[in-house]
Amino acid sequence: QVQLQESGPGLVKPSQTLSLTCTVSGGSITTNYYYWSWIRQPPGKGLEWIGYIAYSGSIYYSPSLKSRFSISRDTSKNQFTLQLTSVTPEVTAVYYCARGTTMLDYWGQGTLVTVSS
Repeated sequence: QVQLQESGPGLVKPSQTLSLTCTVSGGSITTNYYYWSWIRQPPGKGLEWIGYIAYSGSIYYSPSLKSRFSISRDTSKNQFTLQLTSVTPEVTAVYYCARGTTMLDYWGQGTLVTVSS
């Protein structure tokens, strides 16, 4: 059973850098043909897909968010990360990591990130 767990700060101040980590257990993030995504849900809004990192290490971002986010991974820890610099209050959302791209079969529980001074 694959499990994903997000971790990171719950509160970030404006202009700071947001870093979130997704730790995967029950499967390797380098296993062929699996993709690992980040998704967010701002308060009162729908889910928004941010991007993925593939088993190969290739990365793809949503065109509307490409310039803002950065995805990377640490294969030795079986983790992948999401980073966003110079955050603004509009970044406030619940952030999820999940396996897949358009079809997401395993999800983390989500972590609320609030940007506020």
